[in-house]
Amino acid sequence: MNKQYDVIILGTGLTECILFGLLSVEGKKVLLLDRHDYYGGESASLNLTQLFRKFRHGEEPPSELGRDRDYNVDLVPKFMMANGELVKMLIHTDVTQYLRFKQIAGSFVYRDYKIAKVPTTEAEAVRCPLMGIFEKRRLMNFFEYLKNYKMDEPSTHQGMDIRSTPMEAVYKYFRLQQGTIDFIGHALAFYADDSPFRCLRSICSYLTRPAQETLDRIALYMSSRARWGKSPYIYPLHGLGELPQGFARLGVLHGGTYMLTKPVDEIIYENGKVVGVRSGNEVARCSQLICDPTYAPDKVRKVARVVRAICLLSEPIPNTDDADSFQLIIPQNQVKRKHDIYIAGVSHSHGVCDRSYYVASVSTIVETDNPQEEIKPGLALLDPIVEQFVLITDIFEPIDDGIKDQVFVSKSYDATSDFESISADVKDLYKRITGKDLAL
Repeated sequence: MNKQYDVIILGTGLTECILFGLLSVEGKKVLLLDRHDYYGGESASLNLTQLFRKFRHGEEPPSELGRDRDYNVDLVPKFMMANGELVKMLIHTDVTQYLRFKQIAGSFVYRDYKIAKVPTTEAEAVRCPLMGIFEKRRLMNFFEYLKNYKMDEPSTHQGMDIRSTPMEAVYKYFRLQQGTIDFIGHALAFYADDSPFRCLRSICSYLTRPAQETLDRIALYMSSRARWGKSPYIYPLHGLGELPQGFARLGVLHGGTYMLTKPVDEIIYENGKVVGVRSGNEVARCSQLICDPTYAPDKVRKVARVVRAICLLSEPIPNTDDADSFQLIIPQNQVKRKHDIYIAGVSHSHGVCDRSYYVASVSTIVETDNPQEEIKPGLALLDPIVEQFVLITDIFEPIDDGIKDQVFVSKSYDATSDFESISADVKDLYKRITGKDLAL
């Protein structure tokens, strides 16, 4: 370990491993270290023994749950958009050769105490039980507009300047009702809430932002769904922990070095810039450092908390056509919250559990002093629950861009159900580290 490297990376989360692979391919001398004995860091996929060790130390898994090796349970459940940025990164780097994927069977939304398939076509809008006949006609008109919409062809915008017209004006143009707006904004465009957020030094919500942003998000969902049919999502067999392993393997093939079970005792600076890290009596030197927030607590700020409940089920959840996997979104307004509740479900067919069980995870942004109470609307849809593990974690973001001291810190995993925010963080970090855009 006592060597000089171009870049040292601390942590084996997906963000860190993607950068390990990308930078190694470019010929940089890269060292990857992690205190854990498994890949994935805070977002690892754990077997049954590891799961009980983390949440119920000293308790052995019940024998009726099956074999330890059949389980690969994600601590941070997410799915991949079939046409999303992460898939582009996998194809660009050829990491797909190390992985196998399976489609997620269905995408659902909760409204008015009902679970229904997320409609994305005129035909599905007609069959959707969430709205009356006149609202179905209005939604069909909206979908027809989306099908013909092309950003570079103003003639397809129906007289609206999509670059400046706010999304709420587009909804009003099609006379869509609030319940329909809820599932479009949350289940298709993946906005976690409608509340104001900071943008361009002001406070606004997605409803008041130019419609182009939202329409592009919906287009990603619909094109991803069209690619495979049942849903827009795909998932790696044997859990999300396979993703960082795939990128780590890419890095090693191009000369990178990794060490697991390697604690980092100190990040070393000289004249205000990083020069290396120390582990025990060993020192590795570098000119740039990348790490997750747990390795640099002085360089991040807490922006929120997320609560996640990992549940083992004996049956698929009702009203999903006995799907072996699903994504279900409970829009905030449906349960009088500020943030959506996400439920992700997978099963034995995805290589994550015994064939007698299903794995479902419920997550949301914490709003009160009683986080477990906040996910009850989601848990109520999963009965009967055989085992339940609850994890409450802080969400961090870096306090600066890292240019000055050359320490680049990634963001924590949020509560959303896809990888688009992680992919955006990878691209942002890559540009700050290399000074150029990541071309996929």
